[in-house]
Amino acid sequence: MRIAITGATGKVGGEAARLLSGGDGGTAHELRLLVRSPRRVPRILGAEVFQAEYSERLVCQDAFEGADALLLVSAGESADRLAQHRSVIGAAVDAGVGHVVYTSFLGAAADAEFTLARDHAATEEMLRESGLAWTFLRDSFYADVLLDFAGPDRVIRGPGGEGRCGFVARADVAAVAARILAIPAPWAGRTLDLTGPAALSLAEAAAIMTQARGEQYRYVDETLEEARASRAPYGAPDWQVEAWISTYTAIASGALDVVTADVESVLGRAPLGLAEVAANPL
Repeated sequence: MRIAITGATGKVGGEAARLLSGGDGGTAHELRLLVRSPRRVPRILGAEVFQAEYSERLVCQDAFEGADALLLVSAGESADRLAQHRSVIGAAVDAGVGHVVYTSFLGAAADAEFTLARDHAATEEMLRESGLAWTFLRDSFYADVLLDFAGPDRVIRGPGGEGRCGFVARADVAAVAARILAIPAPWAGRTLDLTGPAALSLAEAAAIMTQARGEQYRYVDETLEEARASRAPYGAPDWQVEAWISTYTAIASGALDVVTADVESVLGRAPLGLAEVAANPL
């Protein structure tokens, strides 16, 4: 299999590339890695590296040429995210990619509470209309990111209330992606909701992280006004601040109180729990 991987310098893309290189004792595939920064390319013997932004359609097309499968990791948060996705999907069409695995988001919809999930819904529609074979991995929030939310003071702050979320391990998302990329045909036209083994409140998550890491974590429930005020010093544009806050309001709404068996259906094992992720994050 010739497999192209975007976002190969990131956590999910990099781990998927490692798995597909035979890094866990599996079959090694011919890999093409699309990256923005060559200084951060994972060390994978024999992988061909291409440097480009998603907006650089011709370079992306070169990277994807002849690929049996493509891991399309969603672009980072930006005002032109959908334009980037439209460009890179066009490159995949022009290159004749056999199958696209796209990292979407749980409950992706035009009116999703988590505002960035609206971009994912629009991108899914682009892929449906592209003529390419596709599989959508609708990931819940990454369990690993809870450590980033907590920061150095180990406090998670946001208007999440007592809502629950089935946080999924990045390692599981990468493993699912790698498994499907290696044998994509059975998964064509499938949408998988990837979650962890249990839906947790943010207070419960903080308690689990405390036990797993031997350091005190806690959750502080903010009002919407407090959330906006606490994020104001970053100087981010309004759309981005609202996206950050909607991370928590989506949890509070109950929209992410979802646990599925989709990770297990692909990997043949239960998904990793937060305690395992907190002890050894990807």
